[in-house]
Amino acid sequence: MHILDELQWRGLLHQTTGGDELRAHLEHGGRVAYCGFDPTVDSLTIGNFIPIKLLRHWQLAGHTPIILMGGGTGLIGDPSGKDAERQLLTREQVEQNVQGQLRAFSRVLEFEGEHAAVIVNNADWLCDLKFIDVLRDVGKYFSVNVMIQKDSVKDRLHNREQGISYTEFSYMIMQAYDFLHLRRTMDCTIQIAGSDQYGNIVAGIDLIRRDMVDKPESEFRGAGITAPLVTGSDGSKIGKTEKGAVWLTDDRTSPYAFHQYWLNVSDDDAGQFLRWFTFLDKATIESIETKHTEVPHERIAQHTLADEMTRLFHGQENVDHCNDAAKALFGGDVTTLDSHMLTEVFAEVPASEFSKTFLGGEAASLVELLPQTELCSSKREAREFLKNGSISINGQKVNGDDAVDRVLTTEDLLHGSTILLRRGKKVWHATRWS
Repeated sequence: MHILDELQWRGLLHQTTGGDELRAHLEHGGRVAYCGFDPTVDSLTIGNFIPIKLLRHWQLAGHTPIILMGGGTGLIGDPSGKDAERQLLTREQVEQNVQGQLRAFSRVLEFEGEHAAVIVNNADWLCDLKFIDVLRDVGKYFSVNVMIQKDSVKDRLHNREQGISYTEFSYMIMQAYDFLHLRRTMDCTIQIAGSDQYGNIVAGIDLIRRDMVDKPESEFRGAGITAPLVTGSDGSKIGKTEKGAVWLTDDRTSPYAFHQYWLNVSDDDAGQFLRWFTFLDKATIESIETKHTEVPHERIAQHTLADEMTRLFHGQENVDHCNDAAKALFGGDVTTLDSHMLTEVFAEVPASEFSKTFLGGEAASLVELLPQTELCSSKREAREFLKNGSISINGQKVNGDDAVDRVLTTEDLLHGSTILLRRGKKVWHATRWS
């Protein structure tokens, strides 16, 4: 399938430049495209995954992808989507963030073989430019009249409290120069980005045209391909939760929390997310959607999505661990979880700290302990829940006439430090003992 058709059916094609000329240009393999990544933090979110995925589709279509790390532009900061001036980072911070982000790319792209991905850092050329040379050789081609019409600039110009500095105003020139540099040095003819970068892409193409004014008309100058800024069916931003962003590296988002994010995708979004985020082919995705419609309660689409994405970034072993943990959690037998997974699974549930010296004594009786958690509000309520069998210890219901007399002991500790209490089927509370 032609790369543009592939992106189209997946809903990942928003805008292109070049029209039929671009399509014809891509009929031949071995074309080079780049996508830039802004090193403001040391990891990437699942929203950042979309441009990485576009580079992988590019690679699968027989072309060569370039990952451009913004070690130079990161010292300036892209004003796009920002209503205030960015905090300038030091060179050391930018380099640290560049190294941190590189972890995600190796999970998706191939760095060996005929169409091996290439990583470049624009600090290697931008930081060597001389100010006067840039003004004379690059700046003269940029119209301020056009630049101030860009949304990211226009919005800030009308905000007198914030405004925009010349530093951020010059970002468009720097990004355009990146495209020109890669066109000159690596025969890179395509820039891939999110739709918010379309103006910067066009500026780069215009700069390339001016640079190649003496070249034959038949020689392809450059073009851009953008993806839509993907959102959920309710308009919510992808990868944002009440607890914050969902990251691609396990030092920021655990494999279990990552897996859970995809499992909790709504039915309205599941099919589209399979197209956007996985590499499953059209026939497979449509088959999954059909099965999902027949038995929606089994959430086949969400399970496939969660397994595919977790496998991609965290490996099959973590997929298995996450599925085992989910079965243990909802089946009640949490005693099978190892210490690491137990911590991950219950990282977000309410928790309380206690001393082990209480275990076996009156202070560790459930009647005394439950009101100190979020599971009940009083001793009377604790007795009521215990009598009707609503309380579980480590997934095992507390039943019988002596339930109200139940006392926690060292034998209840999981991995020597945790006892999990549950009311009903879903309301958990973790007690930590030290």
